[in-house]
Amino acid sequence: IITPAISVLGAMEGLQVGAPGFARFVVPATLVILFTLFLFQKFGTAKVGIVFGPVMATWFVTLAVLGVAEVVREPQILLGINPVYAVRFFMAHGMHAIVVLGAVVLSVTGAEALYADMGHFGRKPIRYAWFGLVFPALLLNYFGQGALILRDPSASTNPFYNLAPSWFFVPLLVMATLAAIVASQALISGAFSITQQCVQLGYCPRVTIIHTSKQLAGQIYIPEINWLLMIGCLAVVAGFGSVSRLGAAYGIAVTGTMAITTILFHEIARSRWNWSPLKAGLLCGLFLAIDLAFFGANAIKIMHGGWVPLALGLFIFTLLTTWKAGRVHLRRLLEERSLPVKDFVESLASGKVVRVPGTAVFMTSEAEGTPVVLLHHLKHNKVLHEQVILLSILVQQVPEVPSAERITVERLSHGIYRVKASYGFMETPNVEDIRARLSEAGVHTRRMDTSYYLGREQLIPTRGPGMAKWRKQLFAVMSKNARSATQYFGIPPNRVVELGAQIEF
Repeated sequence: IITPAISVLGAMEGLQVGAPGFARFVVPATLVILFTLFLFQKFGTAKVGIVFGPVMATWFVTLAVLGVAEVVREPQILLGINPVYAVRFFMAHGMHAIVVLGAVVLSVTGAEALYADMGHFGRKPIRYAWFGLVFPALLLNYFGQGALILRDPSASTNPFYNLAPSWFFVPLLVMATLAAIVASQALISGAFSITQQCVQLGYCPRVTIIHTSKQLAGQIYIPEINWLLMIGCLAVVAGFGSVSRLGAAYGIAVTGTMAITTILFHEIARSRWNWSPLKAGLLCGLFLAIDLAFFGANAIKIMHGGWVPLALGLFIFTLLTTWKAGRVHLRRLLEERSLPVKDFVESLASGKVVRVPGTAVFMTSEAEGTPVVLLHHLKHNKVLHEQVILLSILVQQVPEVPSAERITVERLSHGIYRVKASYGFMETPNVEDIRARLSEAGVHTRRMDTSYYLGREQLIPTRGPGMAKWRKQLFAVMSKNARSATQYFGIPPNRVVELGAQIEF
């Protein structure tokens, strides 16, 4: 929410430098650009994405050239590399230096999202782009801004745009706007991707996921997230109105993200890479000390806008953890009321259950027990199809599952099959694809003879163990508004049978 707002707003504030009379149009122009950006998300970026690379390459080369021009005039600015000057500054200015530290962090914003798209590009391309172009260009430009201020202190009002000669102001403003749009697009696309992964990992209700490219699986559009982001971005721009005011919120968000990333890195180093406590502690302790120093410097601005990202983060965290805990609690209740599959299959041996032609697929989150929806079906309809498939869709802790490991089939007796379909957290399950794979595994079904049975629970929150009642109520609201399983799993709508049940939990 904050990055697209501050990126476009910062680019538009260049209008105040070239034409002070246009200052009143900065916020309206930012709102229009952001609204248009979100409006076009539904069309995807597959076609226009080809120009993103050249635009950003041109942008960073321009940054480097503008910076070098001033560094050549005032080469003593390069002495700033010496950390002694930073130590002296802190010793001389005390608490004021802490305030400055909170402002300085804005020069490294974006670093927290450096590897956000690693799943799309891979580690090496990001490293090559960072060390080969982006990092040197940013350093040269910041040194150039410092050199300009040394030479002309009055340029400190907006040193970036003052780097450019007057004839280059308009092209620079256009490039800054395009770069801000591309950067915003990257984060919006990242939000879509992360939401998809949250759904797959069980931290978010099902949402509408639209694939905008036939060639690239990662190109997706989620309407619900798009409009929520748009409302949030527009509200932030209208509420803060300038980059300087928004800086406090941005600083808290960025430094908080960096600190959390360091903590997560420590967990990965210990659990996945088997680093010793000493090795992981020393490295992460060093980074965490730096992260917390910057976070502390920005924490003094909490009452001046820094509370916004904290409140948003707490709200989203509450939603995610409530959904995860609610699903676990509900699954536990259903498992307690479920009948073991072995007992159910043995009950069919009596021949009392009437069997009818065709195939019935019962979707279930319980990988071991008999689906509740199957028991309800038998209770009310008194019949069972000749072929019954108990289908569980499982999400693994990997981005993608190899095709050969997609499904496992367990043949029970009396025409009952237990099928487990595995997907990665970056994949979208599709029931028709699973049905086709079942034929390859020897379980033959016909599309028009196959019915899919889904359970639709009406949740009734009660006071009791497991979760606080207010969280149960929140979970019930989220569950009610989740996208239907029919759409999400790609089930033919005319082959679906839904059976409802009230569940006190």
